[in-house]
Amino acid sequence: MNTVRAPASSKSALQPQQDILVFDRPLIRKNRRRASPKFSNHSFLHDWAAREMKGRLYDINRAFPLALEIGIKSFFDDTPADKIEKLISMNIGGDNTKNLCTADEEFLPFANESFDLALGTLNLHTVNDLPGALLQIRKSLKPDGLFLAAMLGGETLHELRQVMTQAEMNIRGGISPRVFPFADKQQMGALLQRAGFNLPVVDSDILSVTYDNVFKLFHDLRHMGEGNAIAARDKTPPGKKFFLEAARLYQEQFAGPDNRITASFEIIFLTGWAPHSSQQKPLRPGSAETSLADALNTSEIKIGDSCS
Repeated sequence: MNTVRAPASSKSALQPQQDILVFDRPLIRKNRRRASPKFSNHSFLHDWAAREMKGRLYDINRAFPLALEIGIKSFFDDTPADKIEKLISMNIGGDNTKNLCTADEEFLPFANESFDLALGTLNLHTVNDLPGALLQIRKSLKPDGLFLAAMLGGETLHELRQVMTQAEMNIRGGISPRVFPFADKQQMGALLQRAGFNLPVVDSDILSVTYDNVFKLFHDLRHMGEGNAIAARDKTPPGKKFFLEAARLYQEQFAGPDNRITASFEIIFLTGWAPHSSQQKPLRPGSAETSLADALNTSEIKIGDSCS
C-alpha cells in the first residue's frame, strides 16, 4: 500500500445496452469539461497511474508507430518517438491537447485495426457498457497490438461510501447511491478475456491519500471531474446537515493520529494483446510429455486405486 499526502436503444456490441445505464454520460462530459481548467492542480492520482503505465510500457521492447490515448487529458504526448511515433488523444470532455479527438469511450470513431497501442488513464470506470467498450478497443488494435490501461477499482472510496450511507440513514432514514460502483480485479480479468484480448494481465495497487477533512476530499473529486454521475442518484441536494454528519462520521471512523482522514483509491492495471498467430498459446490438454508425478518425483495414483 502507498501513502500519498494530498496537495494544498440498440443492444449491439458497439452501443451501451439501455438496461445497464448506470452512469449519466452527459453529466460526466459536463463534469470533465468543468474540471479541465484546473485539472492539473488535482491530477495526482492520474499522474501516478500514468507514471506506472509508462514504466510498464518502457519494459516492452517494442516501438508503436501509432497510439491512441483515451482519457481526460494526455499523459503520453511527451513519450519519446522511438517508443510512440504518433499519438492520438481522445476524451469525452475536450481540451486543448494536441492531436485531440473529442469522442465518447462508448462509441470509438475509429476503423478496425487502426492502432498499434491503446492507452487509458483512469477513465474507463464510468463507462456503462464496459464489455462493449473493451471490445471496441480490441477491434481498433492491429493484430498483436497492445492495450494498457489503469482504472479505479472496487476498494476506491470505500470509507466515503460507508460514512455517506450512515449519514443518510441517520438524517433521512434511507439511502441514495452517491459513490460510483467500481469493478474488481477478477471482474476485469474476465472482461478482458470476453473482449477477445490474448495474454491478459490484471493487477492493482491501493493508494491511501490523507486529507484535512472530507470537504477537501470533495474538492479534489470535483476538480478531477469525478462528481456523482450515477444515473439513479437523488437529484435533490441533501443539505448542509447531511454533509456535516458525513464529515463527523468520517473524522470519527477514519482519522489517523494526526487527525487527518484517509481515502483509499484502488488503481487496477490492465494489459492485453490483440490476437496474432505469433503469440504464445496454452498447450492442448493431454499434450504434456512429462507427467506431474515425474516432475514431483512421486508416484501417480490412478482413479480407483487405494492410497493405503
